[in-house]
Amino acid sequence: MPQPTPARPSRPAPSAPFLTVTADTVVAADFRPRTRRRPPGPYRRLLSTPGARAFTIGNLTARLPMGMFSVSAVVMIADTRGSYALAGAVTATGLAATALVAPWTARLVDRHGQARVAVPATLFAALGSVALLLCVRYGAPAWTLFAAYAATATTPNTGGMARARWAHLLRGDADALHTANSFEQATDELCYMLGPVVAAFLCTAVFPEAGTLVGVVLLVAGMLLFAAQRATEPPARPRPTAKAPLRAPGIPPLLVVCLATGGVFGAMEVVTIAFADAQGHRAAAGAVLALQAAGSCAAGLLYGVVRPTGPVERRLPWCVAAMAALLTLPLLAASLSGSLPLLALTLLVGGMATAPTMVTTMTLVQHRTPEGRLNEGMTLAVTGLLGGIACGSAAGGWTVEHLSPTAGYAIPVTAAALALLLSLLPHRRTAQKRRG
Repeated sequence: MPQPTPARPSRPAPSAPFLTVTADTVVAADFRPRTRRRPPGPYRRLLSTPGARAFTIGNLTARLPMGMFSVSAVVMIADTRGSYALAGAVTATGLAATALVAPWTARLVDRHGQARVAVPATLFAALGSVALLLCVRYGAPAWTLFAAYAATATTPNTGGMARARWAHLLRGDADALHTANSFEQATDELCYMLGPVVAAFLCTAVFPEAGTLVGVVLLVAGMLLFAAQRATEPPARPRPTAKAPLRAPGIPPLLVVCLATGGVFGAMEVVTIAFADAQGHRAAAGAVLALQAAGSCAAGLLYGVVRPTGPVERRLPWCVAAMAALLTLPLLAASLSGSLPLLALTLLVGGMATAPTMVTTMTLVQHRTPEGRLNEGMTLAVTGLLGGIACGSAAGGWTVEHLSPTAGYAIPVTAAALALLLSLLPHRRTAQKRRG
């Protein structure tokens, strides 16, 4: 009876090349499987930097509340005191206090180190937020709300400290630093996109003080984790010999550009809320604004992969020009159609030029800031943005109230055009000097 032939065991792949001899020639044959490994992308290489992931996680945790606190304060105060005017005045006071205090906090960070200054400054700001929560909860006089929220101005510039760490770790690698700046800008957009949504949900679905309470916990926990990563912390400069960034050549013009750029952000937020309210869909305003931030976030990540050519000084006017051109799309959509979905689509597209503009601006700030004062220089840029946001909000609100929400979309376009003009002025002066 025939027996079945046993199956031959599969041969394992040879672990070494096969050698044989033919006549007087040695032949080597390598039958080992070939696997092609794709080179890691720029962001994977960036986060593989020793210590980068740990301080990035801490910084992200501490940065998310930056988009939560103002919305939480407005909802909390308006819900318990029944006054949006009081809520707006309290948050405006906090913004003004931050513009005054933040550069001094950043200067102390440069002189004494991130961990030694950022942790106590964060704890003091957290106490201010908790004091605001308790004052609102227990019906304290209105003036206590202003004092408590002003105390939160000591919150360190978390994004600036992260950029300072990248500049320290990637010193001499311009391409990697460009990717790092793009990553940080995309992170800013992501936090300011998710923060208001999370805050609004907590304040409405849980209890009015929940947004502030969760924000405090995230801020303190994230800052403690970030500060614990001492291996990546830039060295402190107790006695800096360089001049203050505000007096450094090229910094004041950049701050004015930041002021005009901030006007774009402030006006766009107020006008979009008013436009959605006029259409009967005020609840959708947050989602519409989130689309603008999403477009900017995606563009920031893409911009970090691209390797732009030419000096960074020449790239800034092109980025601002693209922003001004794309911001005409929401104006056209609001004027010609009045459709909220179409407006949302144009905001998504229009937001794609803001991240490259901010990445290029922050790169220029890093280049022009004197040695050892990087945190202070970048915080001055953020202060300029905050001032512009306040001016843009006021101008947008006035236009909406006295003209129309549609006309309000001309304010961001005007602010972007002003930023373009200001970004071109230094180049003209430089060109005149070279010709002379």
